[in-house]
Amino acid sequence: MEDYLDLVKILLMLVLLIVPLSAFAEFHSDPSETYTFSKHVVSVDEHVYAIPYHVDAHVIAMAIDPELTSLLIGLENTKESVFVIDLEHKIISAENNAFAILVNGFEVDYHIVSDSDSSTLAFYVPDFTEEVEIIGTHVIPEFPIGAIMGFALLISIVVIFPKIKSRL
Repeated sequence: MEDYLDLVKILLMLVLLIVPLSAFAEFHSDPSETYTFSKHVVSVDEHVYAIPYHVDAHVIAMAIDPELTSLLIGLENTKESVFVIDLEHKIISAENNAFAILVNGFEVDYHIVSDSDSSTLAFYVPDFTEEVEIIGTHVIPEFPIGAIMGFALLISIVVIFPKIKSRL
């Protein structure tokens, strides 16, 4: 009986070790494969961008998060498939094309083809995927944070300088 329990414990430990590792499986795609692209329209400030994508799922939303420098994508009815998305550099870009892609919160491997105008990313999404986040180093609009900091510095100088000058 003890041997049986030891065997069960060993099998359970193996299952617990193997199952989580499968979530980080590598993605392999045939670059010669062709896809039929749909487009999702994203509005940022006064600009409208049509983002081409292909996935076996219903895209319910796409939004730019300037604070996290990311593109958030909401999905439903996702079937195991390859998600291919073409992103203009003015929408989102990453230094050295080093994007981070999270599928349901887990980082996944991806393939990228980039030219002077855009980057096409391809990555695996499993059944029932609900959220994809593509994180870059630059997204639109970029200027507000820098402009706010510069404006705050300018206001501080304008307010503080006259007070210091009047005390002299």
